[in-house]
Amino acid sequence: MPLPPISRSNAVRLVALLLVVSLLAPSVVSALTYDPSEETNLERGNITSAANGSTVISVQGFTFRGNTNAKKPARLVSVDERGALEWTHNDSVGGNAWFFDVDQLPNGNLLVSSPRAGDTVLFELDPDTQERVWEKRLDMTDTHDVAYLGDDRIAIANMREWNESAGRSDDRIVVYNRSSEEITWEWYFRNHYPASTDGGHSEDWTHVNDVDPVGEDRLLLSPRNFDQAIVVDMETGEIVERLGSDGDYSVMREQHNPDWLLSEDGTPTILVADSENNRVVEYAKEDGEWTRTWEVGTGSLLWPRDADRLPNGNTLVTDTLNHRVMEITPTGEVVWEYYATWGPYEAERLGTEPESSGPTIRDMNASGSYAITGSANLTAGGNDSVGFDGRIRATFADTPIEGPMNGFATRWAHVTPWLRPVWMSGWDLVWTLSAVVVGVVWGVGELIAGRKRIAAGVQRAFDR
Repeated sequence: MPLPPISRSNAVRLVALLLVVSLLAPSVVSALTYDPSEETNLERGNITSAANGSTVISVQGFTFRGNTNAKKPARLVSVDERGALEWTHNDSVGGNAWFFDVDQLPNGNLLVSSPRAGDTVLFELDPDTQERVWEKRLDMTDTHDVAYLGDDRIAIANMREWNESAGRSDDRIVVYNRSSEEITWEWYFRNHYPASTDGGHSEDWTHVNDVDPVGEDRLLLSPRNFDQAIVVDMETGEIVERLGSDGDYSVMREQHNPDWLLSEDGTPTILVADSENNRVVEYAKEDGEWTRTWEVGTGSLLWPRDADRLPNGNTLVTDTLNHRVMEITPTGEVVWEYYATWGPYEAERLGTEPESSGPTIRDMNASGSYAITGSANLTAGGNDSVGFDGRIRATFADTPIEGPMNGFATRWAHVTPWLRPVWMSGWDLVWTLSAVVVGVVWGVGELIAGRKRIAAGVQRAFDR
């Protein structure tokens, strides 16, 4: 007996069901085959040369509403010269913490910036005893960087200082005196930039992520969202140096942690983690113009957020979404490497200056563009969302909506690795979200069809 024909509505339901199942299949397979024992946590990478001291790494981790994801912990990690773990410092006091800036103080202790629950906790940590010498909780949201200026003075990059009543950004740099517990100096970005910069004032207008002293009376700042690094004269308040400009991604794109260097002949030089361009670059200022003298890591780094020139001429790079810290030579060869999940933010080589203290690339006659070689390339965290990011950029290149789609691609690449389960790849997430969209559309269609059937039934009842 032949089977009865399938109605058009049932055929649509069957197609929708098969599509949802096929889209969910990759993530289901990933979940069933996931082996936690194969997950890289804290692990030595490729080390061909011992480091010149211990390395302390601040690991941002992922914390949401006071709860840290157990698979994506926030912590400080100390690693010895040969890549052996020395200690970790976790903290859940007052809401689980993020960890950002970590600098060595003149006395050998560590100055740490740790946001939590809408505030920022600054503290001095004794690395030998793991005890805090002091701590101060500040009414500042998400502070990424501070700098010790001496005499109990601490410069603070006060980002996300939104003035709700005035509807404006009060993002600023302040100097806090720990002895008097007073702010003794402050500098507002809105007084030096047009309100239209980066699309206008918002709750995260500047995202200023770095403040470093340059000499006695100048500060190097990194307003990330403005795609530039600037030097401010603390006495006059004027911007006296500027590298990059808002929206000029060929120079820098949403950079982190620029460092100021001087070459042997006094040439101003800036080394910076060019985060959104996935590279580390160095610029020298000659004849009044900034010229890129070094580029490393394009195609292999994934959202680097720190780069320090070491006294031996190598560069210590924090490669956030590859979850690793690497010491590389001027030609890009990895000589020391450590994997520190989840999302390392900054690395500090103890016994060196808090920021870059080594020679410039030109002083070493190594100008050029280099790939990174010699990495162990461990898959710490399985981030392949960059593939989807690249596909979006390529698809909409040279179209009228290239800019907005590039913005979406950037947010995707940098947000989804933190949110998705560790067993799920970036493409698994794409297919899962697609299944959700299909399921929602299907459900809405069924709801509309159901309401129409009910309405038709009611109408037939009245017609009788």
